Amino acid sequence: MTATDTIVAVATAAGRGGVGIVRLSGPDAAAIAARIAGTLPAPRTAAYRRFRDRNGATLDSGLVLQFVAPQSFTGETVVEFQGHGSPQALQLLVAEACAHGARPARAGEFSERAFLNGRIDLAQAEAIADLIDASTAEAARAAQRSLDGEFSKRVHAAAERLIELRMFVEGALDFSDEDVDWLADRGLAERVAEARTALAELLVQAEQGRRLRDGYTVALTGQPNVGKSTLLNRLAGADVAIVTDIAGTTRDVLRENLDLRGLPVTLVDTAGLRDGGDAIEREGMRRARLALEQAELALFIVDARSGISAEDRMLIDALPAALPRLIVHNKADLASSTASLPGNDAVAISAATGAGIDALIAEIHRRAGLRVGEAGLFSARGRHLDALRRAQALLDAAAERLDERVLPELAAEDLRRALDALGEITGAFSSEDLLGRIFASFCIGK
Repeated sequence: MTATDTIVAVATAAGRGGVGIVRLSGPDAAAIAARIAGTLPAPRTAAYRRFRDRNGATLDSGLVLQFVAPQSFTGETVVEFQGHGSPQALQLLVAEACAHGARPARAGEFSERAFLNGRIDLAQAEAIADLIDASTAEAARAAQRSLDGEFSKRVHAAAERLIELRMFVEGALDFSDEDVDWLADRGLAERVAEARTALAELLVQAEQGRRLRDGYTVALTGQPNVGKSTLLNRLAGADVAIVTDIAGTTRDVLRENLDLRGLPVTLVDTAGLRDGGDAIEREGMRRARLALEQAELALFIVDARSGISAEDRMLIDALPAALPRLIVHNKADLASSTASLPGNDAVAISAATGAGIDALIAEIHRRAGLRVGEAGLFSARGRHLDALRRAQALLDAAAERLDERVLPELAAEDLRRALDALGEITGAFSSEDLLGRIFASFCIGK
């Protein structure tokens, strides 16, 4: 397989639909398409055609569009057949294209070619997959901003600051035999401070983008019959969990994927924790503890009428040490004015009436580090955060060396490595192995 092959794939989702698209890309795309559809329309013009096999039999009929290189998504000549959304009809078109010399595209190969041909950078290519997988409208908007180049633009701006610093430091080293101490220039310290601030801000924004992409796992826990399942149903907006007055009703771990006002959340309802119970309930509690180990936030539910009991305290202390927790005083509508009310690190709600739910959701957003609705949010991935953190650490190291006037040559090397780390995000500096892993996770046809 080489980049000079002509590739073909179904570009629409699996299953039946009103319209299905088969996409060709490569040097022979136009010639192959002409054998199937006859004469092709002018570039970027749709025309109705019958799609025929080598014997002249009609396979399907629909629209044909041609995009001539380099003015196409991949940078190569691209032809699309827009026919009926029958999986069988679409596969017949793919097979016919292969019979004329095309080959089936690998997962993500169209996007990979767009990257290799300079039509998009690596962060934009990943944003295509993120847009397809977006589970909330806010996540989709963030992915579209990354696809439009917003994230890449901010990475390039941070890189430009590092390039200016590196040029200054290396220039100072070239003139180190002069009497002037160039590294003592006050302007250098200001530039370093500005670069560190800009990179720190970019990292915060990228962390929010990663949260929009990957979501947040929240576990509901507490003693039996405190309203965990009622809260799950309230947040889900549907009766997804059985609710009764019988303690121990929830026997297994229930998972529900929610759009919590823009934040993708996997909400995990666990069996009530207590001593005793039958064998099935004990197994449910074992699974509950495993779920808590995988969660990112625990909502510990207590009855607002009685407040936090001694047994609640023991269960809270038994939560995984590294797991953040938020105390939720449920049934606040039934509590007397003298009942124990939440202090810091807690909220009061009524899962039955909906009172306090807005405050709870706002606190979950805050714990997730996400400011939903903030202008300019873009999608990001774990590897982007890793690269930004490495760049930040290297810039901090360079700043310390420059401040102490110790081994400025190593400061210049730190700045170079920081630039390389930023280059990994957009693909300016990347390995074949990294590209292979990234594009293998894409859909066929993208």
